[in-house]
Parts: sequence; C-alpha cells; structure tokens
Amino acid sequence: MSIAIVTGGASGIGRAIATSLVTRGDTVVVTDINAAGAASAADRLNTLGQGKAISAPLDVTDADAVSELYTGVKADHGRLDLVFNNAGIAVGGLAEELTLDHWNRAIDINLKGVVHGVHAAYPIMLEQGRGHIVNTASLAGLVPMPLGIPYTATKHAVVGLSLGLRAEAAGRGVRVSVVCPSFVDTPLLTNVNPDLPETPLSGDATGDIKKASPRLYTAEKLARDIMRGVEKNQALIVAPAHGRAAWRGVRLSPGGAVRIAQIAVNRVRAGK
Repeated sequence: MSIAIVTGGASGIGRAIATSLVTRGDTVVVTDINAAGAASAADRLNTLGQGKAISAPLDVTDADAVSELYTGVKADHGRLDLVFNNAGIAVGGLAEELTLDHWNRAIDINLKGVVHGVHAAYPIMLEQGRGHIVNTASLAGLVPMPLGIPYTATKHAVVGLSLGLRAEAAGRGVRVSVVCPSFVDTPLLTNVNPDLPETPLSGDATGDIKKASPRLYTAEKLARDIMRGVEKNQALIVAPAHGRAAWRGVRLSPGGAVRIAQIAVNRVRAGK
C-alpha cells in the first residue's frame, strides 16, 4: 500500500489517477483548489471499498501551503511514496491576443505549481531514500503547439524540469516521471482561460478539438497508461498512440512539425 498525493484531483486526469490508486488499495490525499470538488471525489472513492481517500483544499500557487500539506502527510502516515503534481489550467489565444495576466496565470499554476510540489516532496523522499514524483505536462511540452503558447511554454518547462531532476535523483533512490498526454476529454477543455481576459479561443474548446481528433482519449484510459508507466519507471509517459506518433514526427522533422502547426494557426486566423 502506497501513500500518495494528487493535486488537481477533483476532476479529470487527477480524479482518474486517484481512482486508480484507491482501486489498487493505496491511501490517497485528493487535493484541489476546489475544496468541495475534492471532498466529493474523496467521498466517492471511499465507496470503492479498497484503498482510502482523504480530501484537502490546496492552491498550488501557494508554496507554503503545498509544503505544509506534503510534510503533514509524511508526518501523519510516516512516509510519502507517490506525488502526482497534476494541477493545471488551459490558456488559449494567439500571442497578440494574450495579456501578461494569461502568461502569469499559466506560469503560476502550470509551472510554479509543479515547482512547489517538487520542492516540497523531493527533500522528504531523499530523506526516505525512496519515492516517485510524477509531473503532468502535455504533448504540448514536446511539440510546437501554437494558439496558447503560455500553456505550451510551461509544459515544455515541466518536461525539462522533470528530466533534469530525474538525472539528479537517479542515484538517490527517488524516481521522477513526466506525463505528456495528447488531447484528453476532461474539464480542462471546457474551461479555457478561466477568470482571465477573453480571447476568441476562450471558453469551451471541446468542439474544435473533437473536429481534429474525433475520439478524445478518456482520463480513465490515460490513468491506466500513467500507472503502467509509473510501475515501469518510465521517464516520459506519452499517450495515446497518436501522441507518440506526433512526438516521433517532431524528432524526425522539427521544421515539418512547425509547418503543420502553422496550418492550425492559418485556419484560426481565416475564421476571425
């Protein structure tokens, strides 16, 4: 039985990860800035009759709160085995449409939120001599994804952070993986630019994305991929198959990948 923390656990990928953990008998602390959502998710997980779920409100932009929660879980349970730094937001819009508020919000949640989780968990795991940190990035962290480059930039940063930390941690008993999913059917797609100045791409992006990728991957399938990747100690967990194909394409022809991305940009500009 493992002791795990999942940030952004009230919905989407985070909730699916928490479900997989509880299903196999782990104890999971489900955290989210949406305290009621985290509590509801934990209550539902506790009906599964296998592992155990505990909810906790958490704003990942608050470094002190993250540190307090992670050290508290270690104190309460005697160890901290798994951390899933998963909380994130979507930001959409052309570069000229975005404000510094868009940039700062993406950096604060998508990047600094992960930094805060790593900063809190890594010393605990070093002291234990074991543990696994799993950071959620995106396929946008591996490919040239336009129409929301604050999101793309932060996800590239999370990939770099994770792989660099993995190299440092390898000889210390601590494992580090980074998750890079393609489009997944989650509330992230229906809440682009939350509480930020609107752009033409604000709101629900699900329809446009489903036109390009009609069969969106489910969070439950991705969670299974993540758990398999964690068990195998994979550095990069890229899913589904079309995401891995896109990643291979970028490595083979970076210039070609940018030209393909330009097609999406041209379509958006033509529709304005």
